[in-house]
Amino acid sequence: MLTVMVLVMVVGCLGDQSCSLLGQTTLPVLSADGDFNIGGVFSIHSQPLFKVHSFTSIPEKTACISFNLREFQFAQTLIFALEEINNRSDLLPGLSLGYQVYDSCASVPLAIQSALALMNSPGIHDSLISTLSVSYALIFDTNLPISSTQISHFATCDCLSNRKKYPSFFRTIPSDLYQSKALAKLVKHFGWTWVGVVNSNNDYGNNGMATFIESAHQEGVCVEYQEAIYRTDSKEKLLKTVRVMRRATARVVVLFVGLGDLIPLLNELAHEGDPGLQWVGSESWITARILAEKQSYGFLRGAVGFAIGNVKEFWETVFQCSFKRSREENRGTLCTGAESLAGLKNQYNDVSDLRISSKVYTAVYAIAHSLHNIQTYLKNDSGRSNRSVPTYTPQQVLDYLREVRFTMKTGEEILFNGHGDTVARYELINWQQEADGTLNFHSVGLYDTSMPPEKTLIINQKKMVWAGGQAEVPVSVCSQSCPPGTRKAVQKGKHVCCYDCIPCAEGEISNITDSNVCYHCDLEYWSNEKRNLCVLKPVEFLSFEEIMGRVLVCFSLFGTGVTTLIAVVFFIHRDTPIVRANNSELSFLLLFSLTLCFLCSLTFIGRPSEWSCMLRHTAFGITFVLCISCVLGKTLVVLMAFRATLPGSNVMKMFGPPQQRFSVLAFTLIQVLICVIWLTISPPFPYKNMLHYKEKIILECNVGSPFGFWAVLGYIGLLALLCFVLAFLARKLPDNFNEAKFITFSMLIFCAVWITFIPAYVSSPGRFTVAVEIFAILASSFGLLFCIFAHKCFIILLRPERNTKKHVMGKTTNDIHVHY
Repeated sequence: MLTVMVLVMVVGCLGDQSCSLLGQTTLPVLSADGDFNIGGVFSIHSQPLFKVHSFTSIPEKTACISFNLREFQFAQTLIFALEEINNRSDLLPGLSLGYQVYDSCASVPLAIQSALALMNSPGIHDSLISTLSVSYALIFDTNLPISSTQISHFATCDCLSNRKKYPSFFRTIPSDLYQSKALAKLVKHFGWTWVGVVNSNNDYGNNGMATFIESAHQEGVCVEYQEAIYRTDSKEKLLKTVRVMRRATARVVVLFVGLGDLIPLLNELAHEGDPGLQWVGSESWITARILAEKQSYGFLRGAVGFAIGNVKEFWETVFQCSFKRSREENRGTLCTGAESLAGLKNQYNDVSDLRISSKVYTAVYAIAHSLHNIQTYLKNDSGRSNRSVPTYTPQQVLDYLREVRFTMKTGEEILFNGHGDTVARYELINWQQEADGTLNFHSVGLYDTSMPPEKTLIINQKKMVWAGGQAEVPVSVCSQSCPPGTRKAVQKGKHVCCYDCIPCAEGEISNITDSNVCYHCDLEYWSNEKRNLCVLKPVEFLSFEEIMGRVLVCFSLFGTGVTTLIAVVFFIHRDTPIVRANNSELSFLLLFSLTLCFLCSLTFIGRPSEWSCMLRHTAFGITFVLCISCVLGKTLVVLMAFRATLPGSNVMKMFGPPQQRFSVLAFTLIQVLICVIWLTISPPFPYKNMLHYKEKIILECNVGSPFGFWAVLGYIGLLALLCFVLAFLARKLPDNFNEAKFITFSMLIFCAVWITFIPAYVSSPGRFTVAVEIFAILASSFGLLFCIFAHKCFIILLRPERNTKKHVMGKTTNDIHVHY
């Protein structure tokens, strides 16, 4: 793409030297002399008419065709700016600026020829060269390898920011680096993650598109295809590009293409009808009126892209007029667009879009301010008068241009950074179809690199119209967005934008659309059903409200009630032989301990707390030892009673009621001591078990010290085993009411329950662990209660005739003396 630059140089010849020009003289199309001449090369014609040379005669000059009104407007902007500066007294006072404008005919060879013509300064400048150095400021529309200062109003290639290659290059138009990044942000803003790209096959297109693709990848945008075109491409090449665009799944196409390269492609697209694509354009064509005015390009409606900021304000400020009258302001006359210009009704005086023209205007003023600063410095340094013409060197112009800083009439501050660039500001343009069918450019946003990052891109989306005149933003994605609760999984061998949506695993969530990963919830949280929110895990424990808890409470209270009822029956019949046999005191104490056993199961139900955890295990351990101690005492009484029948035996005196009470107390105190040591060293405490279940928290009592817990159970088991062995040995002793038989059976049940309890307790999950422990307590308690007392209650209540001393003693036991 041909671009425009400003070249400031000093060319001179000594007076006694003669300079001659080889070849034909190239004359400017527009010129005016001054103390300093500003030269420009514009594509006033858009096509050269090359001829085949015979090489037998001097070639004729290359003719140019297709007059370009837009470029001619740029040239007139240069002339207008120079005339305005010459009429100012505060800028370059006493000096005048002239100009020489050449036509490059949109051809690189002719642009170089024009540049060399300006460097050689033929014709009218020969007399000036012989006497003094003459400064030239040249505006070129291509980058030339000339070691002089250049200022461009249209060269946007980022490659020109390389100060090692182009140390004297400046520009008043932003670099494509900023435009490419802005386009990537624009595409990402509208959610277009799957796009096709077409660029000019030159430095402008290739470098700009390379930057766009890199920025797009950083934004998470994928490119389905990339095509490069040039204005000289064959029809077959253009048709191939058209087929790629139509067959692709991407519905958004980014065109980083020069205007001259784009028109042949649009012609081929127009032949086949509206492709139904959303166009995103670069500044080179997005405000080209020639495209908007052609009806066959109607499929461009809805196109969006960045353009250089419009400067209607510039024209209004310069000419003190207004394009639209305002009730609040009284600017005088309306701007006609023909101020100091001929009243032609064409693109030449179309002042509705002065984006690039303003950059020409700014470039001229940058040169003028640099020269003015040099003039001021030389005046202060040498004291020369205002009317003397200073001699400038190229290095001086370069040095002062680097430091130039001034404010335009529009309020825009102009300065160059270390790369020779100005601040990048773009307008977001949207092509909208008016009621009469014409396409107009509407400003719908702004991109300003001087703003904070969050305010760099501002878009008024409500004002926008999309491809086909639709009001809804078109969709262009390879895969539909993954909703919250899922993550993206890239499809093998495809772009990262082509993916499957995988639901998050249990305990993981994603709460944003198109999440790449699922995040684990904290330990006390779990994912909800939609996997888009972490919620508190339900805390599970055996409560009084649930059915299992209520059932166990009922059994516990039932056992307590039955035990109490038996105690009442025994108390009423306390003087009967069957109650007094085998120490009634131990029987009442056993009933009391069984009552405590039934009640202690209630401490295992409900929300565990620090005190309940300590109480449930210690109460269970002590009450059961008290219970087994009583049963053990009764077993010893049976054994001692039969030993007392032997001649001279004094056993019952040695194991009378005081000794029986002491044995129960001693066995119980040992368990109390174990519990005290356990509670002192490492007591039980409430514990949130999050290991057994991932989706819920089991609130349970941690035993603290496993040694203490198993010591308590082990001591109970030891007493039960001892009781079982003694009762088993006494089971066949002669007696109609040999209690050892019932004790043996009760201990068998007790041991069976607690032996099966251990594996069930270890393997039961959550609240069922507590339920197993309560079941073991209740089962063993009911076993002791019914095995020892059921038969006695049956005799007391239903067979009172058997509740006699004679029947209890039996015929074969007349010599036995039982202590009541």
